This record gives sequence, structure tokens and C-alpha cells, in this order.
Amino acid sequence: MLKINREHMLELTRRMTVSRTAMTRIAGCYMDKDGFVDGTFNTNFLKLSSADKAKNLSIAKAIPFSETNKNLKRYQFTGRDSVKMRQLLLGLKSCAFKNDALLDTFYDLVAEKCHFTYDYAVIFFHGTYDIPVKGTDKESLWDSEEVYEYLICAICPVTGDYEAGVPEFGFIFPAFCDRTEDPDYIDIYEKYPERPHSELYHLLGLK
Repeated sequence: MLKINREHMLELTRRMTVSRTAMTRIAGCYMDKDGFVDGTFNTNFLKLSSADKAKNLSIAKAIPFSETNKNLKRYQFTGRDSVKMRQLLLGLKSCAFKNDALLDTFYDLVAEKCHFTYDYAVIFFHGTYDIPVKGTDKESLWDSEEVYEYLICAICPVTGDYEAGVPEFGFIFPAFCDRTEDPDYIDIYEKYPERPHSELYHLLGLK
């Protein structure tokens, strides 16, 4: 398993503020504990109110901001099942959630293979990051030669009136490896790594 560079994750989270966000879209669904969809949403992130932007960015940020190589670990896609999931995630990234059929496919897989004891939300974020070039002294030169386009997925318990809580599981795809994207890897988040959601690793084709 490759180690994740903490500074690289913090580099991403610095753009996850209301004033600096480069999130382009948010999509997701609400499911009851039996796996039935209670509702879906898919909207331009920049059209959200400031309060909703802040609330949702706190959910997205919880994943890269978590403790690296403990709560957030890097895995490689290997095997037939993982290749299929990798292709689905690449499709979601390239269409920026403008293909509802791809989103529904992912939701259906979660409902089929994952079982929770509580109602939950599956929330997807699509973002871009203009990677600044760094000089030999590691200081940013602010010029950008590459755009990192990525997905963050968060699975959160739902309380009250469709209020999503702190993510219990999630991922960043493609992995941000050496300050560039690597679609052969995915960074997986577990709120409680001592009690991993094994069914979600199976869903992603990783175990």
C-alpha cells in the first residue's frame, strides 16, 4: 500500500472554503437503512447558498483532512471487479455528474451490496484544482501546468430532515499522487478504521 503525503492532502483542503472553492457540482441520494432511495439531488455547487456551501464543504473536507495513512489510506485497483468500478468512476468524473444513469448505477450498487443500521446519504462532489508549479525551494510559483479533476464521495448517516452528519466512509478518486492524478489508485476514508466497512471495499472491487 502506497503512503499518502499529508502535505498534498492539505494542499487540496486549502481550496475547500466558500470563498476559494473549485467544486463544480454536487450530487447524491438519500437511502433508508433497507436500501430504498428516498430522494436524489444533482446541482451546480456554485448555485448553493453560502450556508449550504459551507455545510457541504465541511463534509467533503472531512475526507482529505482526516489523518493520513490511518483514517485515509491508498489502494490500487487490481482485478476484474475493480477495473469495472474504476471505469464507472472515470465516467462520473469525465461527465461531471451530468449523466444521471451513471449515478443511479452507483447508488444501485451501494443499495445492493451495502447494509447499514441507519438511514444514510451518498454524496458526490466534483472538483478541479489548478496545481501550482513549485520551485526548487518548494514555494509555489502560482503558475499552473495541470488541472487535477477529482471526485469525493461521502457516505454519511442522516438525521432529522435529510441532514447529513459526519462521513463514516468515503473516497477521493483519482488519487492525488505526487501532486498529479493517478487513476490506478483511490484514497479510502474510514471514520473508524478499527471497524472497516468491508462491504464497501468489496463494492469498489478492492477486497
